Amino acid sequence: MLSSKASRFDESYLERKRQELMRLRDSLRDAIDAAQTGQSEVARESVAEAREYEDAAQELDFLETAGNVAVRDVRRLAQVERALEKITEGTYGFSDLSGQSIAEGRLEALPDAINTSAEQETSERQRQT
Repeated sequence: MLSSKASRFDESYLERKRQELMRLRDSLRDAIDAAQTGQSEVARESVAEAREYEDAAQELDFLETAGNVAVRDVRRLAQVERALEKITEGTYGFSDLSGQSIAEGRLEALPDAINTSAEQETSERQRQT
């Protein structure tokens, strides 16, 4: 049973968001798998062959960049999973932190938004320090 907060959105809107989130989840999973495969291949190649310093530096740069992208994708995947849970719970469109409504424009741009934009900005600033 959906909570009274769910009345903010009709069933067709929620189903559209569910489908959108499931496609995003699949895409993120594929990207994470591809990044892990790419990192493994670079690591195997660098062990198997003698490399010059510049090659090794380029490989390290690639691995660092791929690792950063994978970490970002894993975080977003967790957020997508949470947004899907929120649809089931009947709390989609409301912040996990404050319970405030998340702007519909934000949900259109980021269907996996689980906090208001102000809360997200605060969270990102805290993560950087």
